[in-house]
Amino acid sequence: MEITFLGTSGMVPTKDRNVAAVFLSYKNERILFDCGEGTQRQMNIAGIKRNSVTKILITHWHGDHVIGIAGLLQTMGNDENELSVEIYGPEGTKERMEHVIKSSIFDLRIKLKINEIKCSKPENIFENSDFIIEAAAMEHGVPCIGFAFIEKERRNIDKEFIVKNKVGEGEHLKELLKGNDIIYKGKNIKWRDAVNVTVGRKICYITDTMYCSNAIDIAKDSDLLICESVYASNLQDKAEKYMHMTAKSAAMIANQANVKQLVLTHFSQRYKNTQEIEDDARDYFDNVICAVDFMRIKL
Repeated sequence: MEITFLGTSGMVPTKDRNVAAVFLSYKNERILFDCGEGTQRQMNIAGIKRNSVTKILITHWHGDHVIGIAGLLQTMGNDENELSVEIYGPEGTKERMEHVIKSSIFDLRIKLKINEIKCSKPENIFENSDFIIEAAAMEHGVPCIGFAFIEKERRNIDKEFIVKNKVGEGEHLKELLKGNDIIYKGKNIKWRDAVNVTVGRKICYITDTMYCSNAIDIAKDSDLLICESVYASNLQDKAEKYMHMTAKSAAMIANQANVKQLVLTHFSQRYKNTQEIEDDARDYFDNVICAVDFMRIKL
C-alpha cells in the first residue's frame, strides 16, 4: 500500500504546491482522492500511470478539488483498451458529472459509473474481499464527504500449529479460517490457536470541513489520517468563517480518534513553509508531519 501526495495546497496553487489530490495504490486498485487542476500532470511527474485510475473519490465540488477530472477522463479515453472508472461523490455528483462531460468536446471512451453518496454518519459505500470504503458527511459550506479506506484483516492457517497437532488437509481448515472452532478426530481445535490474523490497515482522508464529530468517528483507529490544515491556530476566526480546520483542530481529531500518524495537507498559500503549522499541531498530537507534493508513504 502506497500513498502519493499529488497536491498539498489550498484553493490556490503555488510554485511548490498543486491543488488537492492524493493517490492510493493497493493491489490492483488505484484510487484518487480528489482531482484538482493539473492532477494528471502531477501523476506524470510522479511516475504514476494516469490510465491506471480505478476509482475517484470526490470530497466536494469546489473547483480546486475537481477541475482536473475532465482532462484525466479524456486522457484515459485515449487508451487502446476500454477502461472503467468508478466515481464517488456527495449529493449532486451525477448532475455535476454531466456538466463535466458536456463542458468540452471529446468522446467519453471509458466505462464510467457514478455513485452519489447520501449519508450522515459513517457507512460503507464499497466493499470487496480485500477492503471497505467508508464515507461520512463533513461540515462545509457545500455537501462534503470524508473517506476511509479500510483493509480487511487477513487470516492464514498457522502451519506450525497444524503440523504439531497433526491436523490434516480438508474442508475443516476453511471453517477455522471463518473463525469457527472445530473437532478434529475427537480433539477440540480452537480457531484462534490455528489461525494467524493480520489486522488490516486504515487510511482516512478528510478535507474542507470544520471540526466535527463525524470526522472523529470516520478517522477512528486509523493508521494514517490525512487531514486538511488550512491555517495555524492563530487564524481560528478565519477558519470558522470559511468552514475549514486549523492545525489544532486536525490534531485534536487525531488525538480523539486514536490515530497512529497524522499527515497535514491543504495549506493556505500564505504559508511559505509549514513549520508553524507542524509545531502548532504537535502541541496536541505528537506523530504529525506536513505533506509536500510528491511525498510518498508506504504502509
